[in-house]
Amino acid sequence: MTDAAPPSDANTAAPADNGPQGPAGPGFRIVAQFVKDLSFENPKAPDSLRVDGKPAIDMGVEMNAQGRPDGLFEVDLRLTIKATTDAMTVFNVELLYGGLFALQGVAEQDIEPLLLIECPRYLFPFAREIIARATSDGGFYPPFMLDPIDFAGIYVARQQSIARGPAETGKA
Repeated sequence: MTDAAPPSDANTAAPADNGPQGPAGPGFRIVAQFVKDLSFENPKAPDSLRVDGKPAIDMGVEMNAQGRPDGLFEVDLRLTIKATTDAMTVFNVELLYGGLFALQGVAEQDIEPLLLIECPRYLFPFAREIIARATSDGGFYPPFMLDPIDFAGIYVARQQSIARGPAETGKA
């Protein structure tokens, strides 16, 4: 072995790691994450804690994004879960979880999909944990664990609904 560095060839040598380089391509950075609103209701406690069978789950997912004057983007992920049986409401959870994102080098046509697909995908695991903790703290064992969400599918369905919406509105 030798302590000497191999000769460098300007055409094949990798650049030295001398600190931060310019942006490699489009991307985003998570500046902050936060709970904007959280509501947990267990209206029939303690009876709701001893339910036979699995309750029916009604779940809603909404994503919204907006630009801010400081150049950042605020993305909100709203999750609503209602668990019911024939006899009662077992629990209701509503969570509005937000994130502040800085975009860099993103083409104009890619901003909306990035904000409504990728950003919620990064927020989701944290929102899932908050909901699991709320149901656990509410006395439910095992806690309610959200299945993964297809944010791209929701975005595409939303775009399709918007595209055909005006034509259906005019019909009687």
